[in-house]
Amino acid sequence: MNNGEILFLYDATLSNPNGDPDDENRPRMDYDHRHNLVSDVRVKRYVRDYLADQGHEIYVAKSEHGEALTATKRLENLLGGRKPSAADLPKILESLIDVRLFGATMPIKGDRADKAGKREKGDEPGDKGKEKGDSIQVTGPVQFTWGQSLNKVDLVSSYTISSLFKSEEGKTQGTFGKDYRVFYSLIGVAGVISGRRAKYAQLTEQDLGLLDAAMVRAIPLQATRSKVGQYPRLYVRVMYRDPDTVIGDWRNTVRLQETEGLRGVRETRLEVDDLLNRLEAYQDRIARVILWQDPLLRLVSKRGEGLLIDLAAEAVRELMESAPGALEA
Repeated sequence: MNNGEILFLYDATLSNPNGDPDDENRPRMDYDHRHNLVSDVRVKRYVRDYLADQGHEIYVAKSEHGEALTATKRLENLLGGRKPSAADLPKILESLIDVRLFGATMPIKGDRADKAGKREKGDEPGDKGKEKGDSIQVTGPVQFTWGQSLNKVDLVSSYTISSLFKSEEGKTQGTFGKDYRVFYSLIGVAGVISGRRAKYAQLTEQDLGLLDAAMVRAIPLQATRSKVGQYPRLYVRVMYRDPDTVIGDWRNTVRLQETEGLRGVRETRLEVDDLLNRLEAYQDRIARVILWQDPLLRLVSKRGEGLLIDLAAEAVRELMESAPGALEA
């Protein structure tokens, strides 16, 4: 497998894309520039939950059959109850798609020292008879940047919500809480795919196809009360012809014509001239372009308005393939 890069845009209307637990779960913000922020961990969580719902084994799972587990117990269950060792890495990679995609640090317990008291590699002097600690670390071939809004984001100014439930017996009134949301945020995320890491992690083209599906389907399907109102708008995965090419953050090739006061996708106009120019300039190094676009996102360029595939030059269109649509079965 060769290198690749990803451009992913999704938006949030009257929702909280990524609450900050250190700040009363307010939306993460760069307040100096009024940009909404989303951690890469939040994006990966959408992908993992979607893949788990589709029946795929996930290492970084919220629970297993409703039971919260330690990382060691998760691996033991995968291996039929026995403790994992480095020799189990091929089976672990074969079984866990999120490790093949994003990597993981997986704890491994060593064996006890033998009866003669011989220390095993990794033991400290004086620790005879204790289990040595170790871990398997797989660096994921697919990595995302933190997401950042392309527009300047306004926060909803009314935060207090009420509940009919009393906080304790004897109280006559319900409780009050806080509910922080953004009016509208068009969030851009960039990603990289390492061909060399993919080989070690046993990442396959089929895995990347599942990633494509997750990126354009997961967010609406994983909606919660604070996340409802979020939808994918544009997904572009560019695969190169070699394991050395990395062109750079593809978010730099798009920008909104208007960034102030936006309240919905129908008010956006996304300029894509630089995106089209980059695709054409590097077409000899690009093997294929996997593309999905929501028609509600208006793309504009000097060539006109429309879908990205219609605005691209013919040579680039020949490289384009459709990613799974969000509403497809």
